[in-house]
Amino acid sequence: MQITPTIQAEIHTYLKRKGLTMTEFGHTIDLNVGTVSGIVTGNRSISVHQLDSITAGMNLPPDYFYERYIEECIEESPLNWKKISPFLYRCIELGRLDCLQRVVILLLDNPNYLPSLFDVAENVYKDGYNEAAAYLYKKVAESEKQQHSERLATCQYRLFQINVGQDRAVNLQAAIEFAPFVDRLDEIEQLDGLKDLANVYRSLSLWDKVYEFASQMGQLGKLQYNLVHNPKRKGTELQKKLSRPLFVYIVYAELLCANACDAKGDHEQALEHIRGYADLSWVKEKDADTLYWKRKYQQWAKINTYVNRLMSGDISVLPDYVEHMAAEKEIFAELLNVLEVANRYNVDVDPILQRFEYQITAYQEPSSSDMYTQQVLPEEYVRFWYKMAKYSLNKGRYPYGFNCLINAFEKAVTINHVLLIANCFGLFSHFKTHAAPETQAQFQSIYEEVWEKNDKKDGFLLGNN
Repeated sequence: MQITPTIQAEIHTYLKRKGLTMTEFGHTIDLNVGTVSGIVTGNRSISVHQLDSITAGMNLPPDYFYERYIEECIEESPLNWKKISPFLYRCIELGRLDCLQRVVILLLDNPNYLPSLFDVAENVYKDGYNEAAAYLYKKVAESEKQQHSERLATCQYRLFQINVGQDRAVNLQAAIEFAPFVDRLDEIEQLDGLKDLANVYRSLSLWDKVYEFASQMGQLGKLQYNLVHNPKRKGTELQKKLSRPLFVYIVYAELLCANACDAKGDHEQALEHIRGYADLSWVKEKDADTLYWKRKYQQWAKINTYVNRLMSGDISVLPDYVEHMAAEKEIFAELLNVLEVANRYNVDVDPILQRFEYQITAYQEPSSSDMYTQQVLPEEYVRFWYKMAKYSLNKGRYPYGFNCLINAFEKAVTINHVLLIANCFGLFSHFKTHAAPETQAQFQSIYEEVWEKNDKKDGFLLGNN
């Protein structure tokens, strides 16, 4: 069995081989001779910063000594957070999660280190090191004795934020695991937690859950807004920064509740919620950000009133809806509604589609780290092309219709949306005799991909209620 030399022995060997004095080496790596001498002789502890300087001076990979550093300088010494903390950050920066895990396991034997590990998790999460942050949050959560602590709730919230992605089954599980902890967050952070939960459930078309969490967000938002503007509590300010002005959480709750009611066919109740964010005269702030959001919600209230009437079968408002839509920069949610009306009520919308032909041709799936954009818009993208395919195929425009359908089918598979996958397959089967051989082959190839992917999971796909 080969014996690995210690760090100090390997440094000593290097100096001897290169014929360098400690003074010469110290000048090369910008460390004084006393520090180098103390490290080489073992009379001085070594920091990770000094270790990195020495490693670079020896032309070795940055993490070359890290495993031995744990053995010699952490495991065999009393735990010292000032020395360990910089090492943890360097392990994360260099992707050495194995080293991170070894040290964290040591630290978790002492519950006094939990707050410090939580702070590291928060810092690296902000810097985008999601894998390391997830490991730290998970370990802190497992070790947290206070089941109603805010720190535990924050760990669960961050794990939810990290885990949510394009796989709907994973997203549902993430939401289920986080939901019991949302009301244990700080009351201000609860607003964003409820918003994110509602958006994920919205992307899953689980409308009862959307309504539940949106209603909670609206109630909490009103409570916090009244506290901030209570004359008896003058000077009260929010202790944490929200991602939106406080009043937006109140009106966004109304918007989500309206969406949920419309989706369930209760258009009358949806209209009540739309009225809830149409009148914003109660909003007291006058700053530019507030005015921006007030204008946005008043515009959305007007256009969603049109949508409500359209979905109820009042086609007479379609021209007004289109003119209002034309003034908007982002129009694809509106075009999606136009296609829904066209397919539901057999309305010819060719002139509308021709008017916005350039925008339709240029339509690309949006990307963002925002929870709404991540979760809601990918499904909107699929629905748009599915409904465009349905409209075009019913019109006998087979090549274009099948192109739209394949586009929708591929993305539905990516986000694991069982209902849209089934809809795409059903629509293709209905018009299959009009498909060119190469189109049939392409569709079959995608279908086999779906089968292979889900056969490995015993056929599991996430369904909708």
